[in-house]
Amino acid sequence: MPYLHAGLRAVWRGLSPARHTTLAALRDLRGSALVLKSLSTDIYENLGLEDWLHEYVEPRDRQVLLLWRNCPAVVIGRHQNPWQECNLKLMRDKGVQLSRRKSGGGTVYHDLGNINVTFFTSKKSYDRRGNLQLIISALNSIRPQLDIMATDRLDLLLNRTFKISGSASKIGRTTAYHHCTLLCNSDSSLLSSVLCTPYQGLKSNATPSTPASVKNLWEEDPTLTCDILMDAIAAEYSRRHDLQGQILLVDPKDVSVLPGVDRFTQELKSWDWIYGKTPKFSVSRTFSVDYNLTRAEVKLNMNINRGTIEGCNIEVLSDWLPSEMCDQLATDLIGSRFCPTETMVLANAYLRVCPQDRILHNKWNVLCEQVMAIM
Repeated sequence: MPYLHAGLRAVWRGLSPARHTTLAALRDLRGSALVLKSLSTDIYENLGLEDWLHEYVEPRDRQVLLLWRNCPAVVIGRHQNPWQECNLKLMRDKGVQLSRRKSGGGTVYHDLGNINVTFFTSKKSYDRRGNLQLIISALNSIRPQLDIMATDRLDLLLNRTFKISGSASKIGRTTAYHHCTLLCNSDSSLLSSVLCTPYQGLKSNATPSTPASVKNLWEEDPTLTCDILMDAIAAEYSRRHDLQGQILLVDPKDVSVLPGVDRFTQELKSWDWIYGKTPKFSVSRTFSVDYNLTRAEVKLNMNINRGTIEGCNIEVLSDWLPSEMCDQLATDLIGSRFCPTETMVLANAYLRVCPQDRILHNKWNVLCEQVMAIM
């Protein structure tokens, strides 16, 4: 399969030298459709590519299909709360990335056993159900025995029971895109683990995900691979748009071909976007702390806005730890990010100036570890 810029070389010859970019080529290729496949498996680069195409490709005269896969990642919807949706500690331990997409909808898990399909159209031509029917037709063309249907929620079900695809979309003033997943042979154990939040006591108006039983297509037919599925979807899309079936490869890191795409990628990787866009929420927890056969109950209340702690109260219900130390921790946390890394820095900084008492230091560490465990 040729690279994107190679596939568009003929068009570029008709453009002035200053306009020899993918942006110019996509705008000038009118009256036809295009099938793209990303060379990247980085979630931020691929979401950045999506945003670049949505921003710069005018689909009034053409439509674009993008196929892409990612290394392990959890992708939350634009208006969701990551602490409410997934196990962040487990993700950090397992090296699973967290990202927030620009579209709405619920949380999904990606890995190299999952396919992502994005349909770029004009707002007028936007048709989520039609796109899902295209995928169903593609699957039926290669494995007619598969029982696949689209639900009223615009998910795809296998055997009318198991979810194999979830959808989300972004609709602009004149343009739109619809993207969906397709489970082929994902790590179902890791999927279920990272999408199970351990965090309790959260109150949030963020959009919640709807739990569902999932299944890989590979479990129904072990001969299926991601490449087979992507080729089938590309072939069905090409058939419907009277294309020759050519898939153009695109590298989301290539700013010479995709000018400005790095700006989209960097925004999507930023803490301010991933966590800072979380709708305002609160945490109210009561938990136990133990040290050297002594135990105490702790009440913790926090208000978090844009990922930053705006209010905090920590109360130890005994003389297990001096109240002034708890008050100091609560005061220091206000204005900091709701994340274990910053809390650890604050906790260590306090130990350097507080009285050199080994027992107090150890109890302080126990308390701080419990606070970090909710982040």
